Amino acid sequence: MAMSGHPSGRRGRNRAPMADINVTPLVDVMLVLLIIFMVTAPLLVTGVPVNLPETRAKGLDQDAKPTVVSIDRDGAIYVDEDVVSDADLPDRLAEIVSANAGKPDAPQIFLRADTALDYGRVMRVMGELNRAGLNKVALVSTGGQDGADDVSAGSE
Repeated sequence: MAMSGHPSGRRGRNRAPMADINVTPLVDVMLVLLIIFMVTAPLLVTGVPVNLPETRAKGLDQDAKPTVVSIDRDGAIYVDEDVVSDADLPDRLAEIVSANAGKPDAPQIFLRADTALDYGRVMRVMGELNRAGLNKVALVSTGGQDGADDVSAGSE
């Protein structure tokens, strides 16, 4: 007759409890969260849907978060994600200038305009930016190869 018991020959009374943490479930959860953030992060970049023109120009390096002025297909103007009428645009731009008055560098403005807009509409907005003293304007376009948003040109 065989004796039944632990393979090591010991009974369970003398074993110390296991003090190691199983990190495999933690790693699995972290990898899933990483994938979720990698997929959703590009969707959070732009709030106003604009069909940007394509260009082969190189992008500019950015340190600070710029103010984004967008003009959609219908000609509506957005400052960041807030709709601004043509009459209220100079006041809103003056607020941006006054908020950055004590800083040594002028605030950076990204101008995003839909390809369906006429040139005059975009130039009127650029004229308002210039009149407000916001001369550090960069035009945003999509890259020809990958279709990602790219800051393609700037003016001082």
